[in-house]
Amino acid sequence: MDLLLNILKEIWLVTVQMAPYLLFGFLMAGILSVLISKDYVRRHLGGHGWMGSFKAALVGVPMPICSCGVIPLAASLRKHGASRGATASFLASTPQTGIDSLMITYALLGWVFAVFRAIVAFASGVICGTAIAAVSPKEDAGTGECEDECCQPNQQPAIKRMLSYGFISLPRDIAKAMLVGIIISGIISGLIPDDFFADRLGGSPIAMLIMLVIGIPLYVCSSASVPIALAFIKAGLSPGAALVFLITGPATNAATLTTLWQIIGKKQLVVFLVVLALCALAAGYLMNLFSPVLGVAEQVCHGKETTSPLDLAWAVLLLAVLLKALLPKRT
Repeated sequence: MDLLLNILKEIWLVTVQMAPYLLFGFLMAGILSVLISKDYVRRHLGGHGWMGSFKAALVGVPMPICSCGVIPLAASLRKHGASRGATASFLASTPQTGIDSLMITYALLGWVFAVFRAIVAFASGVICGTAIAAVSPKEDAGTGECEDECCQPNQQPAIKRMLSYGFISLPRDIAKAMLVGIIISGIISGLIPDDFFADRLGGSPIAMLIMLVIGIPLYVCSSASVPIALAFIKAGLSPGAALVFLITGPATNAATLTTLWQIIGKKQLVVFLVVLALCALAAGYLMNLFSPVLGVAEQVCHGKETTSPLDLAWAVLLLAVLLKALLPKRT
């Protein structure tokens, strides 16, 4: 019984800590969905070489789209004129972050982790895209034709579209994964003692390789991966190894990889995986190198023992949004 209560306590503490930031992230995601349309994205990702990859990563980093949600959009980008390099850059950078996941990263892991995560997502997207462009034919753009419904203008008021996407559509996409991530975080924190990994793995390169092997096939969205990474760090895993998980977990999974095979090709998929893995390991090494200087460990949230009425209100509101998103759509 004590173990169960401890797990429930850890789940609640993570929920309380992330609630206001995730709700603000939902709001910002809604605003971005109005300001940056899918049609706008398509028109700017047809370039070749590093510039197309640069623009794709620049657009992809703030977009709140998970690793499975990005697949149809990436396929559409490719169909409507994006090069293989730009498509790969978008696929690498977009699922790693989003305005919502960056807010959660700031809340649970600190500003250094949040900034570092955004930079790594952008850099790995550009590097992956440029590498794919280098091994792809020069005449690589799609047809550029657009006949999908999403290309048609939306006549709803901007404020309605903003709120609908931010607090209905986006939560519907990530609610299940988000709740599972919070529960897993609570279970890890409740079952594994603090500093469990410190004497076993700590900051060794083996720890990063293990996180790489776990992260590549696993499906976890960028927001849901943060509380899991927090639990790993609290159990003694190095920040660098946790960062490797935060990069590879959202950016790849079995469904994404099989779809990538079709979208960009077999050779390009192998290059994509190798380059992304190297980027993740390099980022993890740099995080471990600079984390003592930047005080990363001190910024990681260890939960609050008491909650204020405002904390409670934010947490209840977040749970209401997520639970509502799990209900079937009304027909």
